[in-house]
Amino acid sequence: MAAVAVPDGAEVSVGVLDPVSGAGVCHGDRAFVTASVVKVGILVALLLEAQDVGRALTGEERSYAAAMIERSDNDAASALWRSIGRSAGLDAAHARLGLTATEGGDGPRWGLTRTTVADQLLLLRQVFGAPADSRLPPASRAYVRELMERVVPEQAWGVPVVADALPPGGAAWAVKNGWVPRDATGLWVVNSVGRVTVGGRDLLVAALSDGSPTMGRGVALVEAAARAAVSAFTGEARRRPEPGRRLTASGEADGARPG
Repeated sequence: MAAVAVPDGAEVSVGVLDPVSGAGVCHGDRAFVTASVVKVGILVALLLEAQDVGRALTGEERSYAAAMIERSDNDAASALWRSIGRSAGLDAAHARLGLTATEGGDGPRWGLTRTTVADQLLLLRQVFGAPADSRLPPASRAYVRELMERVVPEQAWGVPVVADALPPGGAAWAVKNGWVPRDATGLWVVNSVGRVTVGGRDLLVAALSDGSPTMGRGVALVEAAARAAVSAFTGEARRRPEPGRRLTASGEADGARPG
């Protein structure tokens, strides 16, 4: 991380976890606003709730879930946030999964949930780790993975930059990103969490940041942090092309809206 250029006033935390061995590394332990990375937690909470009463998700819930993860649709997230009981439902689900440093946002403000890299890696392990280590049944795990692998191209930035080239018949990455300017300062929260295949090995990566002057600078920061963290496992920083993301002359993502 010493080689990662952090904008003045910005902060970043990053971690990598091997979902098979459980070995991991983290840089930084502060809590960050989640923005839309909390949408993975909302979906997991919904699946746990359905599992408890022995039902499948409704067609409407599946439609909301797909829009929330694949396109980062905020209206869909708000609908499911209400369905799970807002922060109380999210916090209860997280407690079941062993997340101890994540707190749901107040009222309707799911994007102001606060979390740490360590907690995000624990949540990802529920989805991508060994079945024996998860409280989710195989069908629910596969469903979350499928949606995270189908994120629209313009949102395929962040942790996917360290992934191998797309393998035949497989997915080299699964991701959920979050981005929002803070009301008080105009500075950007930019986060990225997901699973990448590097050198044929699956790794879970979470990068959280706050205080970047533009969204583009925040994206560059979390991508640089992800490369640095993954290099602790692979011995080299890998990079793949970044399809679908266009930056304006200011370095801001083209057409960006909070997500």
